Amino acid sequence: MKNRAFLSFSALLIPFFLISFSTRDKLHRIELTSTDDLKTFFTYSPDRIPFVSSHRGGATIGYPENSIETFEHTLQSVHSIMEIDPHFTKDSAIVLMHDGTLNRTSTGKGKVSDYTLAEIKKLKLKDPQGNITNQRIPTLDEALQWAKGKTILVLDMKDVPIKARVKKIEANHAEFSTIVMAYSLEDAKACYALNKNIMMEVMLNSEAKVKEFDSTGIPWTNVVVFVSHLTPIDKKLIDEIHKRGAMTILGSSRNIDADYAHSKITKQELEKGYRNMIDHGTDIIEADLGIEAGIALQSMRPSPSKKDKFFK
Repeated sequence: MKNRAFLSFSALLIPFFLISFSTRDKLHRIELTSTDDLKTFFTYSPDRIPFVSSHRGGATIGYPENSIETFEHTLQSVHSIMEIDPHFTKDSAIVLMHDGTLNRTSTGKGKVSDYTLAEIKKLKLKDPQGNITNQRIPTLDEALQWAKGKTILVLDMKDVPIKARVKKIEANHAEFSTIVMAYSLEDAKACYALNKNIMMEVMLNSEAKVKEFDSTGIPWTNVVVFVSHLTPIDKKLIDEIHKRGAMTILGSSRNIDADYAHSKITKQELEKGYRNMIDHGTDIIEADLGIEAGIALQSMRPSPSKKDKFFK
């Protein structure tokens, strides 16, 4: 009788757990299946959908920078691409870590490059408040495989040059779900020469830089453009980039994100600040506060949009 009662009680719990897990695991996905999809996704059109690039993945309480668990936590709330940071280990593996040292964001001490991958994997990550979590430092390979069908990774440089980043993307067949940062036109040209299917985030903060990029021979369909960390941005610059068919990224980490973190503005002012960036013409906001930025932009999504098919 007790067994029957236990089974009946268990049967009642099963739907509850299924609902809990399905809710917890539901991600706001950006689904791409080819490099053509990726180029279409980043092609500017007047009906483009504004969205966020979560700086270092959108770290918050309990969720460290550059952690796959943090990426998933962000995607549970909003659509977002993920800006990530690669560093070489002592034995030439590539792991995700913003700083060249381990102290701030992990239980390790000293340089990333002084540790082997096996040693790195024994460490635990810290959240932005310095709390130790059970999360481990991921390899770039792990992140590239995880991102497929979920989001797009924006791969910063740190101490990993263009050639090594391109090689990793190719080895993981992740050309359709990754873009690389190119801080100079030389890096952009090198990336294009290595693999014409890999998209780049290029830094063009003036109309003169835009015209200089015109002369590289790299198609504008191969790039998304980071314009500035400063606001307001020159509307003419954004218009020139849009005329060429590319989308723009504006950073909020050094302005309204920092102001909010230091209690200089309210949450309502923060959300208004994000929307003002989009109203001024930019398409993507690179934000420390990925979830807050993504939620603020939801009301600005046009309907219908040719980009709807990518947002699941």
